[in-house]
Amino acid sequence: MHLFDLTGKVAIITGSSRGIGRAIAEAYAEAGAKVVISSRKQQACEEVAAAINDRYGEERAVAISASISDKTALETLVAKTRARFGQIDLLVCNAASNPYYGPMAGISDEQFRKIFENNVLANHWLINMVAPEMIERKDGAIIVISSLGGLIGSTTIGAYNISKAADLQLVRNLSYEFGPHNIRVNAIAPSVIRTEFARALWEAPEAEAALQRATPLGRIGEPEEVAGTAIFLASKAGAYITGQTIVLDGGQTAKGGL
Repeated sequence: MHLFDLTGKVAIITGSSRGIGRAIAEAYAEAGAKVVISSRKQQACEEVAAAINDRYGEERAVAISASISDKTALETLVAKTRARFGQIDLLVCNAASNPYYGPMAGISDEQFRKIFENNVLANHWLINMVAPEMIERKDGAIIVISSLGGLIGSTTIGAYNISKAADLQLVRNLSYEFGPHNIRVNAIAPSVIRTEFARALWEAPEAEAALQRATPLGRIGEPEEVAGTAIFLASKAGAYITGQTIVLDGGQTAKGGL
């Protein structure tokens, strides 16, 4: 049984020039999918796509840059993907931003608005751009990379957590809307993963030590570990899962504190 086979599928993964997004793109390509590498900088996207294609000796990846804050750029991303591969079977909304660290009282309206627009509204835009063809085919899978932060509070990344909680409800609502069309919509909620994006949360030795103490597995997560769950949700293995949030936290929520 090829439960985790993605051969013949076409996937757009935002924020895939590095970190979690890149790990998902590499895993999807290894599972047989054609992947679209997308982030703000075209050169960074091209480097990742070239590395994937060199590995397999064929075109499994293309680079199409797009800023998630630019609706027109996202429309172009979708149009170019269709022109190159004919269709879109899988969408992974991974790209996000967090321009502010600190208590909620200190965040500016501009920063709060940017967090919401990039982490929630952009996902809404992109999902609704790819959904019509999935509805027509009655097949598709959409994955939103949320965060454990969407389930807990924080004194430093509160606005980010609020946006990630909104993503969880976006997934639940869209699973209800798209379910009759055989389109699955799910979220992954990782805790701190060893990426550049989360560096401020783990870089200091004392910060990583605190995370290790809070985690039954005794370590922070790696991007490839998120990619494994993303394959599961995109493949036949996850065909009866929709509207759910899978938490990848090494057991932090089970432990419940430091």
